[in-house]
Amino acid sequence: MRIGIVAPSCRLEEAVAGQLPALARAAYGADAPEFVIHPQCFLTEGHFAGPDAARADAFVELANDPAIDAIWFARGGYGACRVVDLALPRLASAAGDKAYLGYSDAGFMLAGLYAAGIGRVAHGPMPSDMKRAGGEAAVLRGLAWLMGQGAAEDGPKKAAFNLTVLSQLLGTALQPDLTDHVLMIEEVGEYMYRIDRSLFHLTSNPQIRKISGLMLGRCSDVPENDPDFVLNEEEVTRHWCAHSGIAYLGRADIGHDAENQVVPFG
Repeated sequence: MRIGIVAPSCRLEEAVAGQLPALARAAYGADAPEFVIHPQCFLTEGHFAGPDAARADAFVELANDPAIDAIWFARGGYGACRVVDLALPRLASAAGDKAYLGYSDAGFMLAGLYAAGIGRVAHGPMPSDMKRAGGEAAVLRGLAWLMGQGAAEDGPKKAAFNLTVLSQLLGTALQPDLTDHVLMIEEVGEYMYRIDRSLFHLTSNPQIRKISGLMLGRCSDVPENDPDFVLNEEEVTRHWCAHSGIAYLGRADIGHDAENQVVPFG
C-alpha cells in the first residue's frame, strides 16, 4: 500500500516525517505501507507550507496518481481554505478511489471532497500528532483506518469537524449535505464567547438543522475570559441545540489530542 502525504496548511517537520516509516514497520512488519511524502510538505512561505499554488498542485498530483491508495493530510494550522478551490476542480477519476484522512484545518479539504462525492473521507489523527504525548498511538489509529483495518461502522451516518472550520465554510460550495448525519464538533484554543458565537452560526444554518443530532467533542485550551463567561462548552451547546431544535446527543470522543478518534463520513 502507498500512502501519499501532503500539507495543504502548515509545513510538516522533517523529524516527524522521518519517524513514520519506523513506526509503521514496528506495527506492521513486512506489510507496512510505503509513505510518499510530497516535498511540498517541507516548503515554507510565511505561515504556509509553500505558496498556495504549490500546496494545491501537490494535493492534485498525489490525488490523481493511480499508484497512490490514500491521502493523509500532514497537519492542520491554517491555509487549506486558500487551496481547496484551486484543487478540487482538477481532480480526475483516480482521486475517487482513495481514502482521505485529517482533521482541524484539513476539514476544509474533507468538506469539499465529501460535498463532491470524491473518495472515502474521515476525520482522524494526522502525522503531526506524533509530537503529542501518546501521539504514536494516535498516528497508528489513523494509519489503521487508512489501511482498511478500522472497526466496521454501524448506525447512523456521521461527520466530524472543528467547530470554527465548519462555521466558516457554511454557505460556501464546500458545505456538504449532512442531512440525517450525527454531526460531531470539537474546538481548541478559542474563548468561550467565540465558541458560543460559532454555535449560534452553526445551529442557525438551515441545512445544519437537518442533521439527526449534534455531539460535542473536547474543547481544549480554552483561554480565560474576562469577565468570566460562566457557561461552559456543554452548556452553550445545549442552549443552541434547544434554541434551534437540533437534538443534543452528548459527548463525542474527538478533539485536538492523542485520544482523537477516527470518524468516517457517511
